[in-house]
Amino acid sequence: MPDGLVLWDIDHTLMATRGLGHELWAEAFHQVTGVRMREQADVTGSTERVILRETARLHDVPYTDDLFTAFAEVLGAVHLRRAAELRERGRALPGAAAVLSAVAERGVRQSVVTGNVRGAAEVKLAVFGLDSYLSLDDGAYGEDGEGRPELLRAALKRAAVPPEAAVFLGDTRADVAAGREAGVRVLAVATGRASASDLRNAGADVVLGGLSDVPRVVAAIGA
Repeated sequence: MPDGLVLWDIDHTLMATRGLGHELWAEAFHQVTGVRMREQADVTGSTERVILRETARLHDVPYTDDLFTAFAEVLGAVHLRRAAELRERGRALPGAAAVLSAVAERGVRQSVVTGNVRGAAEVKLAVFGLDSYLSLDDGAYGEDGEGRPELLRAALKRAAVPPEAAVFLGDTRADVAAGREAGVRVLAVATGRASASDLRNAGADVVLGGLSDVPRVVAAIGA
């Protein structure tokens, strides 16, 4: 697929923060709102814009677009400031770097579609050396919309690639549903909370147990 595009989710597909992501999010929320976070809205398969809006509601904090803009900036800065800690506590998932490298060697363009704001996404990928394989300007981030189908369409538009020439890899039922709605082929990776059967039942075209078997993953991608 030399003219195609491989799009990756980040959290629990390529890497895991092992709890630090929640801490960084809470720190940014406190900085922006002045309120200490007691609880966070469900993050699974969601986007930062939705998570912030719902978490603000849980704390009786009025949500505005300006609040999200400020939060996105602060969240990126918090990730950058604590990048060394992220490197120590988090990890790239087994096989992630090897698969990205193998696909890149075949001349296939790769980017990300993630609910993370771009500043946080860039730090996460750089910390684990995954950014060099990705064309991040072709991706879509939490600033680009509320739902993942919207983000996928934004990435396809930026990359000037039709849906039928794209593959999306994610780990949640929301990722699968988004890919199907956007018309791209979906490879689901059972490395998050969703089981392989959950992802299969959601309609994934291919379900993988992980990324460790590099030849199998690359073959499934079709690179």
